[in-house]
Amino acid sequence: MRKYRLLALDLDGTLLNTEKEISNITKTWLNRTKQAGVEIIFTTGRGIQRVQYLREQLKLNSPMVLLNGAEIWKDSDQVLERHFIERKDIIKLHSMAKQSEANFWGYSVHAHVGWEDWTDDMFAQDWMKFGLSHPNTAVIQQLRQQLKTIDSLKITNSAENNIECSKSGLSKEYGIKKICNHLGINMEEVMAVGDNMNDFEIIKEVGLGVAMDNSPAVLKEVADDITDTNDNDGVAKAIEKHLFSDVKKV
Repeated sequence: MRKYRLLALDLDGTLLNTEKEISNITKTWLNRTKQAGVEIIFTTGRGIQRVQYLREQLKLNSPMVLLNGAEIWKDSDQVLERHFIERKDIIKLHSMAKQSEANFWGYSVHAHVGWEDWTDDMFAQDWMKFGLSHPNTAVIQQLRQQLKTIDSLKITNSAENNIECSKSGLSKEYGIKKICNHLGINMEEVMAVGDNMNDFEIIKEVGLGVAMDNSPAVLKEVADDITDTNDNDGVAKAIEKHLFSDVKKV
């Protein structure tokens, strides 16, 4: 029996290269992983609206941890859990984004809505994730410090210039634990690969946490191993090294 039964992959900066594509060599190793009976799942800050085409490319019908743990799927059709941000917090986040002239977006059950399409009607809807970005990282740092004082929110990021907000207590680690329980898999049997701070807990807590070489130093420090960058097939190399060490290179 293989030591790792589940492969949890972040998308942006990890599985996807700078062109937001999955390289052919990575697809080859992912296909070998599936054939070996290892479950492949996405653990991402993206919502279902922005992952489905990738699942179709890879022919996956496995569970998903989306929106940094705010939405967890059993498979392509069945939701296991959803968690919504309090509406008062959405109002506060929107106000902070407008005041700081930050770009912002939100994920509801049915839509991914950017600042350009946001209307007053949006405040009557339920949102699982609210994101902000700004080209000036000093603005983001200031916003992050302000948001940390709101106990009902979980604050993380997937890039230096953004902030990702969800309900307090949620993370990719929370989501993967739910999936493991659903599948009957131990956390020690999970290999996870990621590149940024919304991957921190999961990289630290799974059986094998692998950081991309394009990760910040703080993530590399808690990782069990560091692979190549997302533009140099880092995921493929990590799979080859840790799941197929006895297989010749593609």
